[in-house]
Amino acid sequence: MIVIGESIHVISPRVKAALEGRDSKTLQNLAVSQVENGADVLDLNIGPQRREGHQIMPWLVDAIQDVVDVPLCLDTTNAAAMEAGLKRCKRPPIINSTDATETRMSTMMPLAARYNASLIALALGSTGLPNTAEARLEIVMASILPAAEQYGLSTENLYLDPLVLTVNGMQDQVVQAIMAVDYFKQVAVPSPKTTCGISNVSNSIPAENRPLLNQVFIAMMLGAGLASGIMNALDKDLIWVIRTVESRDTSTPRGRLYVALADAVAAGEEFQVEPSMLENPETWDIAKTINILYNRQIYAHSYLSL
Repeated sequence: MIVIGESIHVISPRVKAALEGRDSKTLQNLAVSQVENGADVLDLNIGPQRREGHQIMPWLVDAIQDVVDVPLCLDTTNAAAMEAGLKRCKRPPIINSTDATETRMSTMMPLAARYNASLIALALGSTGLPNTAEARLEIVMASILPAAEQYGLSTENLYLDPLVLTVNGMQDQVVQAIMAVDYFKQVAVPSPKTTCGISNVSNSIPAENRPLLNQVFIAMMLGAGLASGIMNALDKDLIWVIRTVESRDTSTPRGRLYVALADAVAAGEEFQVEPSMLENPETWDIAKTINILYNRQIYAHSYLSL
């Protein structure tokens, strides 16, 4: 799996202040830390930045490329800022992102084709949030793929994103996003890549609960064949889950459970939590979280203590 580090994000007060103050050192330290911990790509999210985006994005790209040699994922809705950043990228970048509306696709797809960039395309149209895997697939087939052909963007340069929603209030959507990833791999030849925001599954959830939900979710997405994920690359346990599943390391109880979970998803089966998993002090929390993500138990912030 390609790990796209998410920590340089304007929503972070520290990052916002660094962008406003042109504090390159703070942002460079974040970049280096993510790469050292396993990030293959770095997402640079500056937000809309309507006034200064065309200045901030190229400055940020230059600052990050001064200290790390990895591809960059440029994240802004400001087309002028996006193009200014694309011009500065030394390695083929990723554009984050377009949805399936004509307004966004007609802006971002030509930029991707012009600058040999990949493009993250969200399965989200003008009619609102899709609530099934099939609805997500329909958006890809009816809107995204035809537009990519129209604007000269190869499917190999597409990252299809099923739109992951939080388990807090949209619990049934977790499995739908996982199923959609499996569908997306089969929509074209050559096959498009897939990605998603891993941390989205734990949005609006207390900080202490988020890492475990993200870790179990990524094991499930690995089973579905997710090619890349935008995630907290500073979470060493999250990176450990990826490496454990990919290497099929079953030397620990937690590793065995994560590998078995990914294998079940890969086989198109629903993983069954056994009583012994809930009784084992090394795996009970993972087992409870699996039940939450499969929508077998209603999510509550206190679910681990119930």
